[in-house]
Amino acid sequence: MKESRLILILGLVQFINILDFMMVMPLGPDLAKGIGLPAHLIGIIGGSYTLAACVAGLIGLLFLDKFQRRKATLFCLGGLAISTALCALAWDLNSVIFARILAGLFGGPLSSLVLAITADEIPPQRRGAVMGKIMGAFAAASVIGVPFGLELSSSFGWRSPFICFGIIGTILWIYTYINLHPTHRQIVAKKHKEVLAVAGEILTNKMTLAMLLVMAFAMMAGFMVVPNIAAHLQQNIGFSRKYLGILYFAGGAVSFFSMRVAGKLVDRYSANIVCAFFTFTLIVALLIGFVFWEYNLLPVVVIFIIFMVSMSGRNVAVQTLASKVPKPSHLAAFMSLNSSVTHMATSVGAMLSSNLLSEQGSKLIGIEKVTIIAVLLCLPVPFLLRFIENLIKK
Repeated sequence: MKESRLILILGLVQFINILDFMMVMPLGPDLAKGIGLPAHLIGIIGGSYTLAACVAGLIGLLFLDKFQRRKATLFCLGGLAISTALCALAWDLNSVIFARILAGLFGGPLSSLVLAITADEIPPQRRGAVMGKIMGAFAAASVIGVPFGLELSSSFGWRSPFICFGIIGTILWIYTYINLHPTHRQIVAKKHKEVLAVAGEILTNKMTLAMLLVMAFAMMAGFMVVPNIAAHLQQNIGFSRKYLGILYFAGGAVSFFSMRVAGKLVDRYSANIVCAFFTFTLIVALLIGFVFWEYNLLPVVVIFIIFMVSMSGRNVAVQTLASKVPKPSHLAAFMSLNSSVTHMATSVGAMLSSNLLSEQGSKLIGIEKVTIIAVLLCLPVPFLLRFIENLIKK
């Protein structure tokens, strides 16, 4: 299979997976209004997806390496498409949470499979550039998916984006079924004791534990803030709802190109150096946009672009290094555990922010406190990456 086609398929799968997760946050105020929820509970809806994805990742740690990559990818992609469409049938908080939990159970392993196939097929010296292309799905979801979903919600109601993206997911399943050939790593089914031994080896290795700690800090920091961006912009800053789609388009468009640059820089220099730079710019964006927002130090669009570019660039560096940590025979198991930790951290971050935030009149109260915690969580990430890189070199 041509590498370019493989990258396209993996990028599209990652696109629909990330979009399914991402679109709930900016759609949060519309969804909350539609089913009669206060805005500060949006984080719980986002957190339910990530908590389910975390559980699915732990299950995948034990079983994912036993299945051929193509079959597992098709199973998870099909389940994600169906559960996304089911979200359109929700009528209250519990039914929304149920639909998002179902989506998380499929979306968590799907993300692991994309990263595992990439590591299977792409040599380490070129993996950063390829990872930057595949993770460009994050930016593409912001450029295309989120603005499109916001416009659909504005025109046809909050249910319409879930129906539409469920249909798109089904079309992508058909395309993947036709074009993703079963040429990827076929792991011989392991006995129960062997599976537990692999899990034990991963969980007792200081390099893999450090990498998991990096993912926990990085993702929890980001998702203390991400679920509340739309509410903060509209309720605190007074940013118009009709320009929200344009804002995500601008941030995603710049990120789409910056992620490719970040990937090449990781290959040329190191993940640690690239991560340190983007961590610094991310902290600057967080402080200006969410702590000292009343001073209007920079236009909203500039702050948002810096935030998006910094988050995506840092993630490229982290994920590229993560793909070099496990043994080849432990790859899918480690990626599944990595996905589990990632989703657990995002769930904790989203739910913690919901508990720290409140509404007073039309204002969202407590965003400054939430952001300070996010900044403190960002600080250890570059130092941990340097520690991991030194271990890999040894």
